[in-house]
Amino acid sequence: MNNHLSAGIKLRNEIKALVYDFMKSTAECTPYAEGMKQAEIFRACGLDWGEYPNATSSNQQYWIVALLRELESEGKVKRDPITKKWTVA
Repeated sequence: MNNHLSAGIKLRNEIKALVYDFMKSTAECTPYAEGMKQAEIFRACGLDWGEYPNATSSNQQYWIVALLRELESEGKVKRDPITKKWTVA
């Protein structure tokens, strides 16, 4: 495996851990709480690069969907089907 791919995998795992830790320590994300939208989680974790042409803050947050779905597949988080907000499972 090349160094860049390996480094990227390591970063993804670190960011996934960061997001999960944030959710576990945030009252809105505790089980049975209201939850948070993916964009709110994305920004609260410092993953937003700001506004740029063709890369607005709103566009940037979409990659976190895969991260949250990964955590969901691991049974760590869940998404309310009505509000679309995320909480710790």
